[in-house]
Amino acid sequence: MKIRWQWSAFSELTLEELYTVLRLRQEVFVVEQNCPFLDADNQDQAAWHFTGWDGTELAAYLRILPAGTYFPEIGLGRIVVAPAYRGKGLGRAMMQHVLHTIDEKFNQPPVRISAQTYLENFYTGFGFETVSPPYDEDGILHIQMLRR
Repeated sequence: MKIRWQWSAFSELTLEELYTVLRLRQEVFVVEQNCPFLDADNQDQAAWHFTGWDGTELAAYLRILPAGTYFPEIGLGRIVVAPAYRGKGLGRAMMQHVLHTIDEKFNQPPVRISAQTYLENFYTGFGFETVSPPYDEDGILHIQMLRR
C-alpha cells in the first residue's frame, strides 16, 4: 500500500475530494460512532486538509485549523482512518507526516487537539500532554492535549 499524502487549503480541494472527505467523516463520526452532530461546522473553509490517498480511495484524513481559529494554538481535528485501512499503522503514519509538515511550515509551533479519551496513549506517543480533565463533546468523552 503506497499512500499519497496531500496538504490542501479548502479552496484547493476538488469537489470530488471534498465530497469524499465529508462522506468519510460522516461514515465514521456520525454513523459508526452513533453520534448525531453537525459535522459541517463552518471551520473547514479556514482549515488546511491533510488527506492520505490509496489511488482514488481516501484512506486517512485530518484537518488543521490555524492558530486563533478554534484554539489559541494550531489545532488538529476530524482525525480519521477509513475502516478498511485500520490496523495497518496508517493513523501513526498520518500523524508523523502531518506533525513533520507543521513543524517545517510553521517552525515547530504548539499544536492542540481535542482527543477522544481512549486515544490518550496514542497521542502521548507524539509528544502531546493532557491539559484538561475529561469533558463531554457530543456524547463522547474527550480531553484536550497539547504538543508544546
